[in-house]
Amino acid sequence: MPKIAIILGSDSDLPVLDKGFKLMDILGVEFELRILSAHRTHEAVTEYINSLDAKGIDVIIAGAGKAAHLPGVIAAQTVKPVIGLPIRASLDGIDALYSIVQMPGGIPVATVGINASDNAVLLAAQILALKYPEITKNLEAHRVDMRNVVLEKDRKIQQKYNK
Repeated sequence: MPKIAIILGSDSDLPVLDKGFKLMDILGVEFELRILSAHRTHEAVTEYINSLDAKGIDVIIAGAGKAAHLPGVIAAQTVKPVIGLPIRASLDGIDALYSIVQMPGGIPVATVGINASDNAVLLAAQILALKYPEITKNLEAHRVDMRNVVLEKDRKIQQKYNK
C-alpha cells in the first residue's frame, strides 16, 4: 500500500525523480504518482488530496517549477506533511525554490534543494519511520551503505596518492 503521494505539476518533471524512484526501491517505500497542476487542474488536486486518507497516504512530495504553487496549494488543503521539491524549469530553479520556501505563516511546506528528489524521498522516509519501524531499519542500512561507498573511495585514493 503506498505511503507517499508524489504529485508533479508536469510530466516533463519526471526525469528529476529518477534518483528518488531508485531510493524508494532501496528503502522499500511504496508510492503513488500523479501529474496535477495547481493552476490547470485545481479541482482535481483538491479531489486527490481529499482521497489520501482512504488510500493510507501519510506524506506528500510535491514537485513544481516556475511559479511552483503546487506544494502550497496542497499544504493549504491538508495537515499531512508536504515536502516541496523545486524543479529547475526556469531561472535555474531559483524562482521555484523561492515560491515553495516562502510559505505564509501557518501553512508550512518542508522544502529540499532544487531537483533534489533524493533528499525529498529521504525526508519523507524519515517522517514515515516515526510510524513504520521497517523503514527505520532500511534508512539505517542505507546510511551504512553510503558510508561504505565513501570509505571505499577514500581507500582507493589513499592507495593511489599516498605511497
